[in-house]
Formats: sequence, structure tokens, C-alpha cells
Amino acid sequence: MEDDPVALDAHCSYVERVPGFVVAGRARFGQDALRLLGLGDVDLVLLDMNLPDMHGLDVCRAMRAAGRAADVIAVTSARELSVVRAAVSAGIVQYLLKPFVFAALRERLERYAAYRGEVAAEGTVAGQDDVDRMLGSLRVAAANRLPKGLSRESLEAVVRLLEPDPAGPPEERPALSAGEVGERLGMSRVSARRYLEHLTGAGLVDRATRYGGAGRPEVEYRRRP
Repeated sequence: MEDDPVALDAHCSYVERVPGFVVAGRARFGQDALRLLGLGDVDLVLLDMNLPDMHGLDVCRAMRAAGRAADVIAVTSARELSVVRAAVSAGIVQYLLKPFVFAALRERLERYAAYRGEVAAEGTVAGQDDVDRMLGSLRVAAANRLPKGLSRESLEAVVRLLEPDPAGPPEERPALSAGEVGERLGMSRVSARRYLEHLTGAGLVDRATRYGGAGRPEVEYRRRP
């Protein structure tokens, strides 16, 4: 569930790229999502907190009230601690902040698949170690998410810079060089290039050669649709 059509398409594309996952439906409004959940079996919901018609937490509560047992991963830009606490209370199993690269969502989906594999069997657990292992399957190792020397905050700033202008057509995505990104964000060209290359390797950004003007051709980076 995602109100931004560009982000919705991107998230669906990401899900389809992870083995074992299939997009069962998509919705931009909470009420539409609740109707979709009533049409068939859904194992997992990717839920934005800021939907046009209702808050994501209200969608989650309505799901539970209707007896929908699908698990929920919050995929949202909501950073308020009150929302995070409420998400935990509502049983949301993962909380992923936007913007993010494909690798971040892939890791959470793979962790979720591991968790489902652990709890799929019938019967009982042997003891506390089994419970800890099953619940531990959902945890993401923070140290392994970014290469050394890259910060999450700077990466998010680079991603935002490459986003389409909200006032313009969603298909018009800026193409910027490492020098242009560095100048706008106040970082060196070398540092900007490291972030852009990381995003390229993660499948979020396309790289192309820019010709024209004096001097050598430049490499430019554009957010993938």
C-alpha cells in the first residue's frame, strides 16, 4: 500500500525481483487495500503509514478487527517515535524507512521468508532457544547494510536528490553527475560518486555517459523507474 504511484511501481518491481515473492495486489488507498485483503489469501502487506484516506496504523487495526492474519512490514517515511511504538504494539514485524535501495527491502523480505520457514511447521518448540532463533530471523544486521564509510543519512539525501519533481511528470527523473550531486549536497565529488555507484550496484540507479560541451564526457546517474 503506497499513495505515490512512482514509489508503488518501484516497490512492486522490487518484490517481484526477490525469489519466492509475488505481488498479490496493489493499492494507493487504505480502503482499497482492505477490500483487496478480503478477496484472497495474502501472507504479507507492505504498508505505508501516510495514505490519503487513513493512517497506516488504522489499516493495520482494521485488518486485525476483520480477522486478517497477514503480517505487515511498514514501508514509510514516518519517523515519529509515537508511530514506531504504535507499529510495534500493532504487531508490525518490520519497519523500513523511505527512501531505501532495493537491497534493503530484499534483506527484509529474505529475513521474513526465513522466519516463515521457521514457524511453518506444526507442533511445539523445544525451548527458549528455538523461540529466540525464530524471532531472530526477522532481525537485520545493521553493520552489514552499507559499505564502510557510507552513512545512511547521506545515502538518503542522494536518493531524494534523484527523485522526480513532485510538481512535474513522474517519468521525468533528473540525471546528475557525481560533481553535481556533490555540489548540491556539500560533499566531495569522490564521496558523491561512491554513493551513486552503491545505488547503481543496488539496482536503484542507471548509469549513462553524458556527451556534449567542452572537455571529457561525464557519467550521469538517473533513478530507475
